[in-house]
Amino acid sequence: MKINRRSVLQGAAGATWLASWPQLAFGQSRAETLRYVTGNTINTLDTTMPGATRESFGLSMNVYDRLFSFGRKKFGEYWTFDPTVIRGELAKGYTMSPDGLKVTIHLRPDATWHDGTPVTAEDIKWSLDRMVLAKSLAPPQMSTGSITSADQFRIVDPQTLEMTLPKPDRLGLSNLCVCYAIMINSKLAKQHATADDPWAQEWLKTNTAASGAYIIESYKAGESVILRRNEKWVGSADGKLPDFKRIILQTVPEPATRANLIERGDADLSIDLAASDMPTMEQSSKAKVASIPQNNGFTHITMNTTMKPFDNVKVRQAVAAALPYDDMFKAAIFGRGAKLYDGSWKGTPTSSGFPQAMPFKTDVAKAKALLAEAGMPNGFNTTFAISAGQAATAEPMAALVKEALGKVGIQVDIQKKPDAEFNTMESDKKLPFYTDGATAWLPATYYYFYLYFTRDQRWNFASWKNTDIEDLSADARFQTDAAKYETECKKMIEIFAEQVPLVLLWQPNQDAVMAKSIDGYTYQFYRQADFRDLKRV
Repeated sequence: MKINRRSVLQGAAGATWLASWPQLAFGQSRAETLRYVTGNTINTLDTTMPGATRESFGLSMNVYDRLFSFGRKKFGEYWTFDPTVIRGELAKGYTMSPDGLKVTIHLRPDATWHDGTPVTAEDIKWSLDRMVLAKSLAPPQMSTGSITSADQFRIVDPQTLEMTLPKPDRLGLSNLCVCYAIMINSKLAKQHATADDPWAQEWLKTNTAASGAYIIESYKAGESVILRRNEKWVGSADGKLPDFKRIILQTVPEPATRANLIERGDADLSIDLAASDMPTMEQSSKAKVASIPQNNGFTHITMNTTMKPFDNVKVRQAVAAALPYDDMFKAAIFGRGAKLYDGSWKGTPTSSGFPQAMPFKTDVAKAKALLAEAGMPNGFNTTFAISAGQAATAEPMAALVKEALGKVGIQVDIQKKPDAEFNTMESDKKLPFYTDGATAWLPATYYYFYLYFTRDQRWNFASWKNTDIEDLSADARFQTDAAKYETECKKMIEIFAEQVPLVLLWQPNQDAVMAKSIDGYTYQFYRQADFRDLKRV
């Protein structure tokens, strides 16, 4: 990538940014303001709405509080979220009953909404009810933690609520940390509710009723957002306010323009540049790159287990043995990520964590032998689908897949499909062989298996049906014996590695490019920037 003034001016958004920056600053000093450029748009202020972009999730996490949030842990010089630690946000803490069926939530007594009114237990109860009753993206997610009814929430006193669970669900509390679990100023929201819209969903698309670390000062849908620090925020882990008093977010579609803005010192942070641009940015005298594997997701190659010949486990094993893993890793993402192949274990894994490196290696002789065992010594013909939106990484991978499988007799026709067509065919289970990515907000092993490898539903990429996996994941969900849970998780991974419904490839890095003066960057499960822990040094 060659960065110069001409590439900046190629993008109208970049030129607009440069021209408008002095007017946007509102008198704040350079040190007090963070300038963030993103390639996509913030299309709603209510993250529970269908179609909400990841950028909308990121904004919401900085503007709204939840009752709880995940902790974070060090990853080299930077940080990554830690789902094993749950801390209070609008809640100061919680207690769990010995049987795991009742969570008592203790609210912060000094919390206020952005309009200055106090946060009440009635507000929290209304927000929790909305979370499970409104027609939105929230109820399906909450159901993964056995949170399905408003009757599960009860006000005990002005500072205390109870949440009851039908079973000791491992992810009941964790679901109160996710992007959909926003706590809302109910008194303000109700002023804009109607008989047809009792949860004020229409109004909250373009307005907020929040208590979080930042207050929206200006919102231009699809263009820019300006935030100012909430000086009365009490939801931080350390009791301190964020370092930055103002955040300016601008949509700048062209990756080269975003890179140039950071190189010039006209922007401070961007997280969605191309992997191919990272070597240049790493050599920059003004910028640095935080490369953190997306540890709650995976890139995969999937075989539809209901379609011939991929209904034959020997065929799937043969494909896994024929793939050129290292070549794909380097060509697709320039080696920027964590490998999910070349694992050293056989049989039962040593770790119960998932995703983890599977014991898959390139072995052409083994692939040929497995095809012969499958009754296909001369191979077969198939298609391999990729999405146009992922072409930058998927096309070089697909070319290597075609070449490698050709060596064992499998003739591959690469089909590059428009995103809408690809997504529809994937959802309708009409793709026999393809590549895609997946991310789980709640990265528990049983949850991955429940979400991606059970039931006839959208996210079971391979349409895999295995009764042992169904039984093990169902039991693990409510398992209170830690040793038994670990054993069940290892067994699921063992079955997965033997049956190969899909091939895990890698966890790509999230490359955050920032000014050298920015510190405290955290990789979050929603894959967007968290401004609350950032600072200028």
